[in-house]
Amino acid sequence: MGYAPGEKLAIIGDNRPEWLYCELSIQSVGGAAVGIFPDSHVTQIKHIINQSDAAFLMVEDQEQADKFLEIRDECPGIRKIIVDDPKGMRHYDWSSFVSLSDVREMGHEYDQKHPEAFDRHLDQVSENTVALIAYTSGTTGLPKGAMLTHRNMVRMAGNYDEIDPAYPDDNHVSFLPLPWIGEQMTAVSWNLYKGFTVNFPEKPETVAENIREVGPNILFAPPRFWEKICSDIQVKIQDAVWIKRWFYRLCMPVGFKMAEYRLANKRTPLTLNLAYQICHLCMFRSLKNYLGLGNLRNVYTGGAALGPEIFNLFQALGVNIKQLYGQTETSGISVGHRNGEIKLTTVGKPIPGVEIKISDTGEILTRGDTVFIGYYKDEESTRKSLIDGWLHSGDQGLLDEDGHLVMVDRMKDVMRLSDGSKFSPQLIENKLKFSIYIAEAVVVGKDRPFVGAMINIDMGNVGKWAESRKITYTTYTDLSQKEEVYELIAQEMSVINKSLPKAAWVRKFVTLHKELDADDDEMTRTRKVRRSVVEDRYSQLIEALYGDQDALGVTSDIRYRDGKAFRMETTVQIKTVPDPQ
Repeated sequence: MGYAPGEKLAIIGDNRPEWLYCELSIQSVGGAAVGIFPDSHVTQIKHIINQSDAAFLMVEDQEQADKFLEIRDECPGIRKIIVDDPKGMRHYDWSSFVSLSDVREMGHEYDQKHPEAFDRHLDQVSENTVALIAYTSGTTGLPKGAMLTHRNMVRMAGNYDEIDPAYPDDNHVSFLPLPWIGEQMTAVSWNLYKGFTVNFPEKPETVAENIREVGPNILFAPPRFWEKICSDIQVKIQDAVWIKRWFYRLCMPVGFKMAEYRLANKRTPLTLNLAYQICHLCMFRSLKNYLGLGNLRNVYTGGAALGPEIFNLFQALGVNIKQLYGQTETSGISVGHRNGEIKLTTVGKPIPGVEIKISDTGEILTRGDTVFIGYYKDEESTRKSLIDGWLHSGDQGLLDEDGHLVMVDRMKDVMRLSDGSKFSPQLIENKLKFSIYIAEAVVVGKDRPFVGAMINIDMGNVGKWAESRKITYTTYTDLSQKEEVYELIAQEMSVINKSLPKAAWVRKFVTLHKELDADDDEMTRTRKVRRSVVEDRYSQLIEALYGDQDALGVTSDIRYRDGKAFRMETTVQIKTVPDPQ
């Protein structure tokens, strides 16, 4: 098909075996794979294709092919588009397309004529060959392409396997987008290193059902996944019959007590062991099996901080969840918890082969074989990030007395109030999101007299709460602005404020009239808030938080999934949080 050594193949689609077939194929002949999130809109697709100089593109189906056709003339570097599932594309102009099945057949015929070709190409690939151009989440601007070599990826898998080994008969469910370095690390690098089984969901909508069916031994997911499970547990218990609610209230304190002993690495009393075994038989086992978590051994969270309340809940159920810390630029992991050394306030110790130190300004620096070789076509950013072999992370942290890393926040995000008091928005946001009624939170307060917050309610849970109280509503906007909902969120915040230093108490808040959306550039595709975009877009609301207003009229464009938009006008209330009782 005209491939030349070192060229790139961009891939866009949901997790499926064909994604990995194509990724491993391009890597085997000395090229690099470039992942694109399947829900990316056309401007993001265009940026990544052109910035990476991709020569080939593999799309999953007609939907993704149509996205590319919108920008075909603006992506002159693409010479061929490979289609995995061509259903519905019979009448397309196929001069630029080729089906994946045809590519396979071409390869089979070529192999028969040139049986030595594959090994010849493979022999030219070294550990320093770029295997993957993984794009950063882009919380501070356009995503940058981190060049990761075969050595980076293999060393990361080997280093982490030293402290938490996987086994060939293990199962993993690959449901997080493969462009994310966390899924590449688990479903590709670690899998190839140890040979466990990677399972793919039937559809994105059946992930929870498929996890229950497979009962994986290995699972890695960002905090939002674990937060959602916690929220679902609490909602289902509220809706359960009285006997199940009674068992839950009876057993959870026992689980939390057991978690306390385990996390402190203390020997548990015989009576507590016995009580926990009874609770395990009566409730914990069936609850874990219902969620598909019953077989988990290697279970992780990463990508952002996970609140201690959520950590404790999973430990109480007997799910030994561990925190990982790393970046795209470190091939996924640089720090992680070990079994028996889990501290809720930290993200663990450096994995073997990785050095961590803290700069004079409090920045986390990383060095090791897993650190990337630079950003593709961005020498300036590379020079700023890689200095004397150390990766400057942009994260603020510290090392405690046991050598554990405490990740505070992004350095640019740590804020000071007008009186000089420091606070971490991420810490407060994580605590707020532990509430089953809060889906997302953005904390503000830089150079202001107090901390404020903008809240996205959890539509499902708040909707159930409203229905049980016969509160009628029509849309997300309507529900979010109900007076009763504001009172509910205010009480939740008052309780959460108890666990925060007084200077960090949230004093005022608004519930946003729309959900933050990656399609509106308010979040990344990995569900990280683009703080600067949100603060700019909702600057009037932020000003209202610190003024004398108790309401503000807002106008915004709401986009449907098909790309159509309409203008919406509504009134957003400004509410004060009552002091904790």
